Amino acid sequence: MTGSIDARLAQLGLTLPTPTAPIANYLPFVVAAGLIFVSGQISMGPGGLITGKLGRDLDLAAGQAAALACGLGLLAQAKAAAGGDLDRIAQVVRLGAFVHCTDDFVDQPQVVNGCSDLMVAVFGDAGRHARSAVGVNSLPRGVAVEIDGVFALHP
Repeated sequence: MTGSIDARLAQLGLTLPTPTAPIANYLPFVVAAGLIFVSGQISMGPGGLITGKLGRDLDLAAGQAAALACGLGLLAQAKAAAGGDLDRIAQVVRLGAFVHCTDDFVDQPQVVNGCSDLMVAVFGDAGRHARSAVGVNSLPRGVAVEIDGVFALHP
């Protein structure tokens, strides 16, 4: 049976990617004390990695699309961590975002809204979260955005 969160994703026309395996010595997620800690998800779409620097190679809309892709990766990992049931998630607690950008780019928060808006669209008020959005000079594999997340499970 499809859960209400899966139905909401379908209603939004969104499909979760297959959760990716780590490319180094870490776990894709850890479940502890009723929380799911999802490792950083890099911007990867159906066509592969979304690479480039905001402010040089990519505009704001492309950055938001990259952040949305990270959000879909976060949800895929959270679903795996929750035993395949996103309805077990009670709250999106926090997102930590890194935006690959030029030194003079200052719209990191607007870029990361691509992920934040997804969480609210999917979970409603339970998708509202604490967040950081940091500009960085480089990210793994040259990707545009990387985002990690913390999700609370229903007791």
